[in-house]
Amino acid sequence: MTELSNLEFDAAHIWHPYTSVTNPPLLHEVVSAKGVRLTLADGREVVDGMSSWWSTIHGYNHPKLNEAAHQQIDSMSHVMFGGLTHAPAVNLARKLVEITDDSLQYVFLADSGSVSVEVAIKMAIQYWFAQGKAEKHRLLTFRNGYHGDTFGAMSVCDPVNGMHKMFEKVLPKHLFAAAPECRDDADWQDSYIENFKQLVEKHHHELAAVIVEPLVQGAGGMRMYCAEYLRQIRALCDEFDILLIFDEIATGFGRTGSMFAYEQAGIVPDIICMGKALTGGYMTLAAVMCNQQVADGIAADGSGVLMHGPTFMANPLACCVAAASIDLLLESDWQTQVSTIENRLNTELTKYRDHELVKDVRVKGAIGVVELNEPLDEAMNWLPGFIIDQGVWIRPFRTMIYIMPPYIIDESDLHLLCDAIGNILNKLSSN
Repeated sequence: MTELSNLEFDAAHIWHPYTSVTNPPLLHEVVSAKGVRLTLADGREVVDGMSSWWSTIHGYNHPKLNEAAHQQIDSMSHVMFGGLTHAPAVNLARKLVEITDDSLQYVFLADSGSVSVEVAIKMAIQYWFAQGKAEKHRLLTFRNGYHGDTFGAMSVCDPVNGMHKMFEKVLPKHLFAAAPECRDDADWQDSYIENFKQLVEKHHHELAAVIVEPLVQGAGGMRMYCAEYLRQIRALCDEFDILLIFDEIATGFGRTGSMFAYEQAGIVPDIICMGKALTGGYMTLAAVMCNQQVADGIAADGSGVLMHGPTFMANPLACCVAAASIDLLLESDWQTQVSTIENRLNTELTKYRDHELVKDVRVKGAIGVVELNEPLDEAMNWLPGFIIDQGVWIRPFRTMIYIMPPYIIDESDLHLLCDAIGNILNKLSSN
């Protein structure tokens, strides 16, 4: 019997994200990656505009991150974190405490972004349980949000236009305010926060926390909004005794122009989730940080035990690479890199604003979005192959064609990505 090729075996047996195994998608096999380029099995190279789902901020195959991984794996790839500790975890936690606000002093190292959201939600609910207020168990968030695919995370994703509607009957029922609309603080009007405020005033007695993606909503629609929302939400949480959770899994580590998006609002959450770029895209790891109030509050019932403990919590190999990635970021001129990307995206993507298929163009930091009037559903049969033929890797979804490139990308490669978006629009128009 002839052995199946990698792509044939994949199509016959492997499930990919958000796909059907009975109707497998067109795939391209990657054999290596370096800098901002992916090398395919057929020998072609493509410029990666996605940073492997927004994580590889330093590019691929970075010698300093490779070195960190090699050194750590030679001594210890993993050891349980229950009853034990190790230098990579301590070193990483030190760095996270140093680069975040002084109030965020406690670090929980989790497996993935979705798990970090689960932990943050459990922190908030357990906090109020320990205060003798078990009725405070619901969460409030924005429409068009996305926080992950595990059950707790799904419950705070948009229940209407999100990806999890089929699970509606088994998910906890949380509260959803109108999606943010105002993009610039200069255009702020109090009416923008009115719906959110009304929900807080009506339900604060049962609200454990507010959870939002600060400044940029990710997979729920790639929407961008102004910092005044965050200041208003912080004030409401303080007034009505509600914890505030920021999901910075996508926005953290410089993606929006500041180390963390909350800095642009001049306020700080009680709990923050981070992941994706935490390890520079080398492997899965996430972190949840909280302030003294939350830590002391959870301990108020006498045990102080946070009820969560993943098997691979604080994996030494991942922690070592994450610490090296943070050092690499701090040593680089990442602010200038992100600002340069932002300026170039503004220049190159704005020209598509008047295209007949385009509803909106928006840019924030190293994020560029071209939103179409209609979903791309039918085009997805041929679009991935067409994109590869342009010498780039971009992964559109729904009505969105967007890029979030590695910070190290140069002007010519960024131009190639932006030009490819124009080619996609023209191809869509001609079909």
